[in-house]
Amino acid sequence: MIKTGDRLPSIPVKLVDAAGVIDTDTVAALGKGLVVLFAVPGAFTPTCDTAHLPGFVANAAKLKAMGVERIACACPNDHHVVKAWAERSEALGKVDFIADPACLFADAMGLETDIPSLGGKRYKRFAMTIRDGIVDQVFVQDVAGVTVSGAPAILLALQAVSA
Repeated sequence: MIKTGDRLPSIPVKLVDAAGVIDTDTVAALGKGLVVLFAVPGAFTPTCDTAHLPGFVANAAKLKAMGVERIACACPNDHHVVKAWAERSEALGKVDFIADPACLFADAMGLETDIPSLGGKRYKRFAMTIRDGIVDQVFVQDVAGVTVSGAPAILLALQAVSA
């Protein structure tokens, strides 16, 4: 599993943001400045939709005030589904999205899981901070819900680093 001090792997993905959808890679999308990346097992799934993404949308201004240049959500769905979810959640402009339907990025980081009830390969629920392409902190959610990988936990982690 990816850990503090590791460089992000470069994996082709689609970036969904307020400007639209582009083909890029993870290093180009996430490798500059201070980035908060969180991942969900699926767009529109209950916990992801009602707790994980909304926490980052609600706290986007606070994260940006702490120097975060990009907040991104990695998702194991195609870019059409991810874009629809981002629009419906009113997240665009606050959170950017990495559409990775084959979970190649999750696999490269060792953060892939198998959830048969959701169709197989998925992202583990996690969050991390990344500085200029190097992983600073990783928070993997080992229990149900959103605790260590949610926006409040990331805010506390960033405060601890800056203190």
